[in-house]
Amino acid sequence: MSGTERPIRFWHQGGLKELDTDTPTRSVLNWLREDAHCTGTKEGCAEGDCGACTVVVGSLDANGALQLQPMNSCLQFLPTLDGKALFTVEDVGGHGEPLHPVQQALVDCHGSQCGFCTPGFVMALWHQWETRGATPPDRQQLADALAGNLCRCTGYRPILDAGECALRQEGPLLDRAPVEAALQALAQDPPLVHAGFHAPRTLDECAALVAAKPQATLLAGATDIGLWVNKQFRDLGEVIDLGRVDELKAIERTPTHLRIGAGASLEAAWGALAAQWPALKELWLRFASPPVRFAGTMGGNVANGSPIGDSAPVLMALGARVELRHGAAVRQLPLDAFYTAYMKNERRPGELLTAIELPWNEGWTLRAFKVSKRFDSDISALCGAFALRLEHGVVTDVRLAWGGMAATVARSARAEAALRGQPWDEAHLQAAQAALAQDFRPMSDLRASADYRLQVAQNLLHRLWLETRTDAPLAPEALSVWAAR
Repeated sequence: MSGTERPIRFWHQGGLKELDTDTPTRSVLNWLREDAHCTGTKEGCAEGDCGACTVVVGSLDANGALQLQPMNSCLQFLPTLDGKALFTVEDVGGHGEPLHPVQQALVDCHGSQCGFCTPGFVMALWHQWETRGATPPDRQQLADALAGNLCRCTGYRPILDAGECALRQEGPLLDRAPVEAALQALAQDPPLVHAGFHAPRTLDECAALVAAKPQATLLAGATDIGLWVNKQFRDLGEVIDLGRVDELKAIERTPTHLRIGAGASLEAAWGALAAQWPALKELWLRFASPPVRFAGTMGGNVANGSPIGDSAPVLMALGARVELRHGAAVRQLPLDAFYTAYMKNERRPGELLTAIELPWNEGWTLRAFKVSKRFDSDISALCGAFALRLEHGVVTDVRLAWGGMAATVARSARAEAALRGQPWDEAHLQAAQAALAQDFRPMSDLRASADYRLQVAQNLLHRLWLETRTDAPLAPEALSVWAAR
């Protein structure tokens, strides 16, 4: 079941790299700086927040074409590169060769001062350069793409100027043919087994391995587990990497539901949700930075069970069910019954979360609001997601789900009861607001006090009513402080 051990193999700087390591949780960043001597990639926060370590990782899609994604190299473990391609700032330009247009634009627009963050910005802009369509991204789209890159010197105005300047030009593109050929050859390698790191490629193999090794650490995007190593210096023991199981990445639309594989990236999963429920677009963009969304998975976010994770409130409001598999046995349960205590859930030893299923919620109205200190890439102080079914001005059904109000993401049963079957008017809104104080005793922490959380939760219900009331509802932009930015 475990297979034969073999080296880690990936494409880097024009050729195949083959590595042996006794520490499979060593980061790509540390290998780049210490072994490959690619010191353009910088270490800042070591937790995926600053973007100084941004690289671009390439993999093949179902059609054998190269797909490029920005990643935080501080969070990615070396074995996760197996079968992929790694691009760093050294691959873009300089070192005796002409600067790439994105590099030259940063020079011309004065987008660099101390220079520490600049390689990360170069790689984020290079990703935009390589993946742009016929129409260059506008300034706001560029700002969204750079949300995971922090600058403390020049500020973002000249960097955005540089992005706009560069992406209006024509210029060199990556020669993808040799990379695709190399990755197609690497795809013939057996699944990786290396120093206690296992990377199965089929769901059956994965489920059997998880059942056989119930104490192993299950790794998806490493956007949280990477911090266990970087910040807590934890020994993960044996690791089962779910990232090579394509079946777990599938997103399917059936006549009755949307099924999101647990291994689908946050970017793909939120994109599917926002396509069906456009009110989720802002929360999608604010969930995290692009490198985190491309690496992390929605299944990982749900299984992690953080009380301030932004996926679970939305999924709970939509009536999601989670699918769990142990060997060949599969079971489902509602997401609102999944969490049992702080960072604890109903997943049993040897069991694997395989999918999230959402009914289409025809006739329901959905809203989701995130409150945090920063607009981009910030952890929520509070997240509320609300689904209403209204008929002739009466609330026939309602689901109100909250992150940041308790030890787990949870629904507010008393507030829902105050609304269900009642006219959607201000009097019943106020009854629901009052009921929140019985539903929750919020926590106080560095992000917000308990009193603040309760007041803001009540205010978000008021905003929900203002946007959805039957008499003169207000447009969402009329109620958003961010609309004027």
